[in-house]
Amino acid sequence: MTDPIADYLTRLRNAIQANHRVVEIPASNLKKEITKVLFDKGYILNYKFIEEGHQGTIKIALKYDPVNKVNAVKKLIRVSTPGLRKYVGYKDMPRVLNGLGIAILSTSKGVMTDKEAREQKIGGEVLCYIY
Repeated sequence: MTDPIADYLTRLRNAIQANHRVVEIPASNLKKEITKVLFDKGYILNYKFIEEGHQGTIKIALKYDPVNKVNAVKKLIRVSTPGLRKYVGYKDMPRVLNGLGIAILSTSKGVMTDKEAREQKIGGEVLCYIY
């Protein structure tokens, strides 16, 4: 597999389309940090890291609206790929849906959202857009 982040986003996208409640994804440190950001911003209901084998897995409980059965995540878009990395400075930080969505960045201070990176005045690699 050449792009584990794209695989992570695709597994989430497929589970959302199939209306699954829980999705299991092979773990890595970067995927764990992205999962924490998604939980902090309210896009997923809960998560659990299972340390088994040499890699482990991440169990993610997806968040649905109880009335309409609509998922909290509308779209997951991979921005930076292994073949074409996208780096931005804090002045050129992207705004997703005019501030309604988030961009997840990998910075020198860890994985964070575009708003947090703008406040700390640091740039980084734009991993994905979520709204």
